[in-house]
Amino acid sequence: MKVLVTGGAGFIGSHITDLLLEQGYEVIVIDNLSSGSLKNLHRDVVLYQTDILSQEAEKIIKAEKPDYLIHTAAQISIAKSIESPTDDANINIIGTMKILDYAKKYGIKKFIFSSSCAVYGETGDINIPINHKLDPLSFYGASKLSSELYIQLYCKFYQLPYTILRYSNVYGPRQSTQGEGGVVNIFTNCYLSEKRPIIYGDGEQTRDFIFVKDVAMANLAALQKGNNKIFNIGTGHKTSINKLTEMLKVHVPEKLTPEYTPAVGGDIRFSCLNIEDTIKDLNWRPAWSMKEGLEETFTYYQMEMKGDENG
Repeated sequence: MKVLVTGGAGFIGSHITDLLLEQGYEVIVIDNLSSGSLKNLHRDVVLYQTDILSQEAEKIIKAEKPDYLIHTAAQISIAKSIESPTDDANINIIGTMKILDYAKKYGIKKFIFSSSCAVYGETGDINIPINHKLDPLSFYGASKLSSELYIQLYCKFYQLPYTILRYSNVYGPRQSTQGEGGVVNIFTNCYLSEKRPIIYGDGEQTRDFIFVKDVAMANLAALQKGNNKIFNIGTGHKTSINKLTEMLKVHVPEKLTPEYTPAVGGDIRFSCLNIEDTIKDLNWRPAWSMKEGLEETFTYYQMEMKGDENG
C-alpha cells in the first residue's frame, strides 16, 4: 500500500512517515520545505519538493497513484493567520481543496486530515466533546474549520471517504517554535540556553499536551478505522503552563524561574479534549505519559544543541 503525506518533512508529518515505513507502507511526500526539513526524512521516503498549490502536485498524484492521502501541510501559526488572513486561507483552505480535487480525480481510497482544537474557540474549563459548539477565535481556526466542511461535502457529493483528526497541543522532537504547541520547544531551549522562559499571564492557563508519536499512531489507525468521522486527538488531561515549566526544570541543574508578562489578547484560557469517542471508534488512546514525552523531547534538543556547538 502506498501513502502520500503532504507536509511529510514537517514536525508531525515526518513522525507519521517514520511510523508508516515501520509498518511496511510505501511512503511518498510532497513538501515545499518552507517549514519542514530534509533531515527529518527517512532515506526510504520519496520526496517531491513542491508546493501543494502548484500544478506539479497534481502530476505527482496522477503518476504515483497513492492508495491513501494524509494531509498535514498547513500554515500553523495563529499569529501569522491574524497578520495575513488571505495567506492563511490560500494555504489552508485553497490548498486543501486542491488536494481534495486530486484525491477525488485519481481514486484515493481515503483522505485523512490534520485539524485542530482551534476550531472550538473558548470553551471554559471542560473536557471538550467532539460535538461542542464550533467558534474559532482566529483565522487559523476558521481555515481549519472551513477545510473540515469542504472535506465532509466532498464525501457527500463525490463519495470520498475521510477521517478528520482534531489535535490538541502537539509537542515532541523536530518541532519548530511556531504554533501554540511550540511552547514546549521554546521553554526547553530557554532552559538549555540558561535563559528564563517567558509566561504570558499568570501561567494557570491550561493545555492538553499530546506527544507527537501518539499523533502519528492516530493517523495510522485512521487508515483503516473511523470512516467519515471526526475525532479529538489529545490526552484528556489538562496541564497548566506553570506545571509545564516545573516538569521541564527537573532536567536542568540551574533552577531558572519564569518571567511573567501580561497575557496576550485573544489567547484561549483553557483547552482540553474529551477523547472517549476516539478510544471507542478509532481504537486509539495515547501511549506516552507527559513525563516520558518531555524526557524524550528534552534529550532530543539537548543533542541538537550539542551538535550545533560541535558544528
